[in-house]
Amino acid sequence: MGRALYDEIGGGYVSRRQPDPTIAAAIDAALGDARSVLNVGAGTGSYEPVDRDVVAVEPSAVMIDQRPADAAPAIQASADALPFADDSFDAAMAIFSDHHWPDRDAGLRELRRVARRRVVIVNADPGEAERFWLTTDYLPGFLRLIPARHRTPGTWEADLTHALGQLRRIPLPIPHDCADGFYGAYWRRPERYLDPAARAAISVFSRLGDDEIADAMARLRDDLTSGRWNDRHANLLDRPALDLGYAILVADASAATTHQQPRRVQ
Repeated sequence: MGRALYDEIGGGYVSRRQPDPTIAAAIDAALGDARSVLNVGAGTGSYEPVDRDVVAVEPSAVMIDQRPADAAPAIQASADALPFADDSFDAAMAIFSDHHWPDRDAGLRELRRVARRRVVIVNADPGEAERFWLTTDYLPGFLRLIPARHRTPGTWEADLTHALGQLRRIPLPIPHDCADGFYGAYWRRPERYLDPAARAAISVFSRLGDDEIADAMARLRDDLTSGRWNDRHANLLDRPALDLGYAILVADASAATTHQQPRRVQ
């Protein structure tokens, strides 16, 4: 399986990555009437519904060790080789995780294979990355992390459609007081990015150079101190939520592609 990324950066992750109620409600609605759910790339268990039968898959032992005692049972495995037979669950979901899978296309096919009714994916379209001030003003190096194909808006969703079948796209604006500390969560609270503990719970920062991050944070600190950030982004200060390209994508079984053959685990 190899050493999972979050074995290296996942310590203390649970304290900063709490589920946001608005996002949790949207995910719960997207799961619909599914009673059994597989959560792939489950981490510490954020967004796992408590009123359904959930099984978690997570490659990182560090993350599994941080799951609460009453969390769903977790299996250490990789998204591209799920240890379950075809149609084992009503639904499979992946929340902010598909960009970390070792073989993303294989992982999507695996979700489709094990889910009887639907697959639910939550993430940001990487082609929309330049909508966020943190990327454009301070961390343009983030764009280097995006595969060339996915720098065009919509290609990420097109790839999911190819793997999963026709999708329903549900926009996911990020609330200004988002409880979950992912990359776009602090769009109206820029000072949070100056906190090393907050940055440690955002995987992007682990993939950029220390000098690049230090320079970006120094410029952000200066802009906050001088008031330049507020002047530049005054239009954000009263907004309750912001669309940064995050979305819930739902593939129902009836819309699955017909050219894919499920692989049954023996």
